[in-house]
Amino acid sequence: MSKYFISLFFILGLASGYAQDRPIDLNRKDTVQYKQPYGLRAGIDMSRILISFLEDNYTGLEIVGDYRLTQKLYIAGEFGNEKKTIGIDLGNEVNSAEGELYNFTASGSYIKAGIDYNTYGNWYGEQNMIFIGGRFAYSTFSQMVNDYKIFDTNRYWNPDNFGFGANQELEFKGLHAAWLEFVVGIKAEMVKNLYFGASVRMGILVSNKDPENFQNQFIPGFNKVTEDSRFGVGYNYSITYLIPLYKKANVPKGKKKKEDAPPAENGPSDENPGADGATDENPRDDGPIDETPIEDDGVPQNENGI
Repeated sequence: MSKYFISLFFILGLASGYAQDRPIDLNRKDTVQYKQPYGLRAGIDMSRILISFLEDNYTGLEIVGDYRLTQKLYIAGEFGNEKKTIGIDLGNEVNSAEGELYNFTASGSYIKAGIDYNTYGNWYGEQNMIFIGGRFAYSTFSQMVNDYKIFDTNRYWNPDNFGFGANQELEFKGLHAAWLEFVVGIKAEMVKNLYFGASVRMGILVSNKDPENFQNQFIPGFNKVTEDSRFGVGYNYSITYLIPLYKKANVPKGKKKKEDAPPAENGPSDENPGADGATDENPRDDGPIDETPIEDDGVPQNENGI
């Protein structure tokens, strides 16, 4: 029985000695890498669908999407279609058909393309966004004047209102407009790969083709156009789904720069012996040595130095 204990103590002694001989690494690197999903995220704008159900004079649909390029940068875009009927009030009966000076319908399609930059630092495993971005947008549309009234300073026949114009509808086709947008928004992951988003957009018209004898007062995708101003404001509320295509590890910038930096040359090494470059095999050469004998003006000495 004692030989088993002796063998056990011998094995434990060897293991303890081996453990003590191993150096302790005080700067161990974290080798665990969290890979984040990269892919296409697509969905729809819920606000336009909701307004289409609540208002009789509006129908619209917008498809939204983005594609992740880097840790923070995304390619983003939207395209859609809108149709809206608007009445310009002028008369005794405001907010009614009888009190409208004219009534028109704008309808057309638009497309927007640009980038989003995520400014939010996510916790481990999160994929949320607080982003800023920009878009270039282009819309093609038409305007149709449904009915209108003729302004007349003689109010004898129509003292309380204006006379109606021709019953024939006026349609203006082939209109187009382009604008730039500044976007601020959020996207939050509600469940795995399903996101809710909201954004506010400020646009500035770059070009706007008005028809003859009429003015564009609503541009699909841009929203309402005000007189003597090129600015417009819009918003959206989106539901999108992420289709993961691949995963990529996120390497912090500071760690990446540290790994890519060349080794420091502070002290001598085998390849860089010393500051003066001198070794046993290659002694330092400080220049030619003067071998001229030195004259001693002192007391002469014999071979024993006396």
